[in-house]
Amino acid sequence: MTNVLFMGRKPVAAQALAWLIEQPGVKVVGVITDSHLSVSPTREVADANGIAVLDRESMERQVFAGQMKVDLALSVLYWQKIRAPLLGACPRGVINFHPAPLPAYKGTAGYNLAILEGLDQWAVSAHYVDAEIDTGPLIEVNPFPVDVEHETALSLERKAQPELLAQFKRVTGQALAAAAPLPATPNVGGRYISRPEMEAMKEMRPGDDVLRKIRAFWFPPYDGAWVDVGGVRCTLVSPEILLTLAAPGVSNLFTRPAGEPAADGND
Repeated sequence: MTNVLFMGRKPVAAQALAWLIEQPGVKVVGVITDSHLSVSPTREVADANGIAVLDRESMERQVFAGQMKVDLALSVLYWQKIRAPLLGACPRGVINFHPAPLPAYKGTAGYNLAILEGLDQWAVSAHYVDAEIDTGPLIEVNPFPVDVEHETALSLERKAQPELLAQFKRVTGQALAAAAPLPATPNVGGRYISRPEMEAMKEMRPGDDVLRKIRAFWFPPYDGAWVDVGGVRCTLVSPEILLTLAAPGVSNLFTRPAGEPAADGND
């Protein structure tokens, strides 16, 4: 029996946990997720299967005291830093599934930078966790194409989630079948963007490509690219994004291709 600790949030983590529970020879000894939120898909899967939902501190106390034995730990979009004593307590390591290509894009803001930099390819990465963030040895990086002209941060996340789930199943299956950590390569270089740095990037500044920046930070319910209007921070929405927000079956009489004159409003 392999004792596995699962950490993660969002629907893709809930799907990953549901798959993990079904694997033969696996005992999920605990789940750490966004259980403090009113909507928590991963917590719902854990509760439905009678698995303890913990916070990071209580898990660390149990591991330190020897009350929780963990052979392998898995992280899918987990938002807190993974640290000792867990890092030294897992014989098969701690594996993180990162929604960006490593080593190039560490930390947050991956989707945003993909759009700001006009990339036509993105990737998801599996790596072992070490004492820093997104710097542990790489297990695999899986690229996929993106729409460089129309992608938003939200649409890119939606494209990345199935890729992340497929990678989770593949790499986790390999890790469960192995008696030791999987082969990995150095995860050297790239750049790390912290949450405060990412938030600062949202401010619209002179010289910005306005439409690209709007797409790069469109991720409701989070603030997007913004300007200050009378002391109020206002998120910007492009015409293209606005059309996606309309109720089904509702059309706009005045919608027109770029460069065409507007209707005069008298019809």
